[in-house]
Amino acid sequence: MTAETQPLDTPKPAPAQPRRGHQQGQWTGLRARYHDEVVPALQKEFGYTNPMQVPRLTKIVVNIGLGEALTNAKALDAAVGDMAMITGQKPIVTRARRSIAQFRLRTGNPIGAKVTLRGQRMWDFLERLTRLALPRIRDFRGVPSRSFDGRGNYSLGLREQLAFPEIDYDKIDRLRGLEVSIITSATTDEESKRLLQLLGMPFAG
Repeated sequence: MTAETQPLDTPKPAPAQPRRGHQQGQWTGLRARYHDEVVPALQKEFGYTNPMQVPRLTKIVVNIGLGEALTNAKALDAAVGDMAMITGQKPIVTRARRSIAQFRLRTGNPIGAKVTLRGQRMWDFLERLTRLALPRIRDFRGVPSRSFDGRGNYSLGLREQLAFPEIDYDKIDRLRGLEVSIITSATTDEESKRLLQLLGMPFAG
């Protein structure tokens, strides 16, 4: 090989792609804990032979009902702003599907706001809920253990948004309750409850 010639760059073999569910270094916090600790624990406890059988979180839905929005247009903007800070995602406005004369409700009127969380935002929200928000509730003694729907999904109601540290008391117009629905792939409530327990959900009793 002479000084004028340059060696040809030989293409390097593509690195082996990690299997789904094993991306090293990409998961942190509660999501990493699920894969490193919760999955093996559930496999041992329930005798799953296939890792795909292990229950997992599918999505988390956060919802606020806003009957006051019918008479107070600013209430909707305030609630949407609070939910965006709590979840890190822009909410969608839910609207009435039919008219109800006795409530002065017309089809299309805004009646609430909703956020559906998946992926890393879902894991981040659940971690903040269990580690930060719930312990801030006055006289908190654990969440109800009977709020499962029979299909492995769990719903939790919070009386006020101030449980989340992102909300500044001096900047809210009023206290609002919200509902958190945790959707899992579990086929029974028993499996779902154990999954949530291992992820840090503080059930009462």
